[in-house]
Amino acid sequence: MVEQIDLTQVNWARAQFALTAMYHWIFVPLTLGLSFLLAFFESIYVRTGNEEWKRLTKFWMTLFGINFAIGVATGIILEFEFGTNWSNYSWMVGDIFGAPLAIEGIFAFFLEATFFAVMFFGWNKVSKGFHLFSTWMVAVGSSLSAMWILVANAWMQFPTGMAFNPDTVRFEMQNILEVILSPVAISKFCHTTSSGFLLASLFVVGVSSWFLLKGKHQLMAKRSIIVASVFGLLSSAYVGFTGDEAAYTVAQKQPMKLAVMEGLFQGETNAPLVVAGLINSAKEPADTQKPFFAEIKIPGLLSLLANREFGSFVPGVDDLVYGNKEHNIVGASERMERGKIAIHQLKTYKEAGKNGDTATAEAALIAFHEYKDDMGYGYLNNPAEAVPPIGLTFYAFHIMVILGSIFPLVFLLFLFFSFKGELLYQQWLLYLGILSVPLGYIAQQTGWIVAEVGRQPWAIQGLLPVTVANSNLTTGTVQTTFFIFLGLFTLLIIAEISIMVKQIKIGPEEE
Repeated sequence: MVEQIDLTQVNWARAQFALTAMYHWIFVPLTLGLSFLLAFFESIYVRTGNEEWKRLTKFWMTLFGINFAIGVATGIILEFEFGTNWSNYSWMVGDIFGAPLAIEGIFAFFLEATFFAVMFFGWNKVSKGFHLFSTWMVAVGSSLSAMWILVANAWMQFPTGMAFNPDTVRFEMQNILEVILSPVAISKFCHTTSSGFLLASLFVVGVSSWFLLKGKHQLMAKRSIIVASVFGLLSSAYVGFTGDEAAYTVAQKQPMKLAVMEGLFQGETNAPLVVAGLINSAKEPADTQKPFFAEIKIPGLLSLLANREFGSFVPGVDDLVYGNKEHNIVGASERMERGKIAIHQLKTYKEAGKNGDTATAEAALIAFHEYKDDMGYGYLNNPAEAVPPIGLTFYAFHIMVILGSIFPLVFLLFLFFSFKGELLYQQWLLYLGILSVPLGYIAQQTGWIVAEVGRQPWAIQGLLPVTVANSNLTTGTVQTTFFIFLGLFTLLIIAEISIMVKQIKIGPEEE
């Protein structure tokens, strides 16, 4: 009933897409945040007329441009991989998934690119007011560009606003507003962009700390630190708020992802929140092993965060795999049976239609519509396949949260010693500022691991597993392109770091 799938080829395709996405995500969050910091810096320049703020703005603008250019290159490759490695996915959901990506390219990216030219090359060629407007438009365009991409990604996590056409075997758009305004899209956009603001603030603080340690450009560095620390502190608060909202949305729309984020196997009433723990990697659904070798928990907090209610029930992996009648949870095992019926009825409908057997086709279509919501589960071989990688998701989530809790303290320390006039004497803090930059990138990468690994095995949550979404390519072909991209992206990141370091050493241009 289901064609034999080459899992080796699928896993290499997954690895290639993950490689591209993670390299691309090195550049995107810095672009999102640094664009707004540029707008703040230039606004101060226009307001005060102080040329030092102009020098400061132009320096950070140069670093922004280097990052932006390489980020665009990796982003283009990422979008093409949907057609090369995931052609079945592109065919089945192109009507929906392609719409926000097209809007991003036609509207947001061109808005960003148009004003980008004015921002970079328009100094002393256009008025101060129009140049400042252009800088703000680049910042707005960057966020709009991210919004449409995140809308597309959110639809994969929570498909809505569409209907499945059994005649074309495609998902078709029904209501684009439902796609754009879905709760997952809103929470994902807010949390992702705010985390980009936080990373850019860490970047500016870190580079400025290096200048202070070297005794260079101290006035510029101090001013940059104050603006970036204020922006970073506000961003940290917003990241915390949007992160809580994102976790709540995950609990409501993707309960399996929440269960693996917390290492929760057996659902609990008044469930505790795991602050830190050592996962038992040998633990399987429904077995008798303990999920943790050791853990630190806060009683009842997970129930409050997941359902906004103390004492509420939070389903675990076992409940979602095998069901829980007491709490009306249909498990993956039952949904697999329904999904296989849906696949069979769809096949019967198509064959009867070709043979002109109208009665059989109509009966099959009615049966298909009854079970179609579980069609994706019909492609799974066993219920445990519905469980994402638990250890990777759990550790990535907790690393992200721990780091995210440290960063606002870093910004507070920089502000405290800046206003006391003692920042130059706190070398330990300046070194911490430099160290915070790679830690910020680690937090970004672990966040995307949670988002993408946590929804496995689905290309589209509950409807299309990745094993069905892939292209008909040989394993060798995908392996070859994987290593080509690995080499290419590695060269790009080396070039990015080398150019950035060289430009930082040069420092701001002298007027």
